[in-house]
Amino acid sequence: MEKTIKYHWGHDRRFNAYSNYFKDTFGERVQKVSIDAGFTCPNRDGKLSVGGCTYCNNKAFNPSYCLPEKPVNQQILEGIEFHKKRYRRANKYLAYFQAYSNTYAPLEHLMSLYEEAMKVPGIIGLVIGTRPDCIDEEKLDYFNHISKKMYLILEYGIESCYNKTLERINRQHNFEQSVEAIEATAKKGIRTGAHLIFGLPGESRDEMLAEASIISNLPLNNVKFHQLQIIKGTTMAREYELNPGEFSLFSWEEYREFMIDFLERLNPDFVVERITGEAPPRYISGPRWGLKRTDQILGLFEERLSERNTWQGRLYKV
Repeated sequence: MEKTIKYHWGHDRRFNAYSNYFKDTFGERVQKVSIDAGFTCPNRDGKLSVGGCTYCNNKAFNPSYCLPEKPVNQQILEGIEFHKKRYRRANKYLAYFQAYSNTYAPLEHLMSLYEEAMKVPGIIGLVIGTRPDCIDEEKLDYFNHISKKMYLILEYGIESCYNKTLERINRQHNFEQSVEAIEATAKKGIRTGAHLIFGLPGESRDEMLAEASIISNLPLNNVKFHQLQIIKGTTMAREYELNPGEFSLFSWEEYREFMIDFLERLNPDFVVERITGEAPPRYISGPRWGLKRTDQILGLFEERLSERNTWQGRLYKV
């Protein structure tokens, strides 16, 4: 009989998986419920720029119940019903402020939204997605207060560690601002997450792989990765149509091998929330990976980790 190996993170999966982390932390499955609270971004409303990030179309990932004209508590209750039908095992939920930059407003307004969410039965924590230039000391002090009462994590969109790329995709912030925000958040004792996209135009595979070492030195708790998808209705979709040769998009097999190479170099303390993104096929205008769904992709990915006899952090160097 093959001996079961427990890795650095305490279970036998070959990476520090999000679902296992929550089962260990809360004793059962925990499900995120997405919320669109009507925010915008400083590179959309004219403060820094207009048009937003060139790859972004929020409709491609917002669930049908997420409509900003609905109150936060209504979106959560509808989301819980949605997930009860799809994932019958979940009894605890995280209110996920997902669409656009969810700290881009005065603190008083933010407090009213977050506290409305926290009052909904079954909500045990908050996940707040934002940009590194939409946070300040006052907001961090408030998040520190919440984090002492319930689970809370701030997720920052890094997207790339290279300023040339951030400029190309109209992020309107630089990597140094990401580092500053992450370090300030961690210093306050707040859980901190980060998001990266692989395949952005102008980046080589070696540059993307090097990001594993770069982010491994940051005080992060969770990380999320996904492959670049060309989404209809975006500036990037128009760029791709005009100049497809400027893009080097991953096939599934290429991405699987790249992502394993990346995980080998990644800090094993980081909880990996996801390794790919999935948009509804009707939104994708570029190459697709066939009919593979996220759960199938994850299964194939873990099979390949086993075949290569490797794991997250195997090549990590402090």
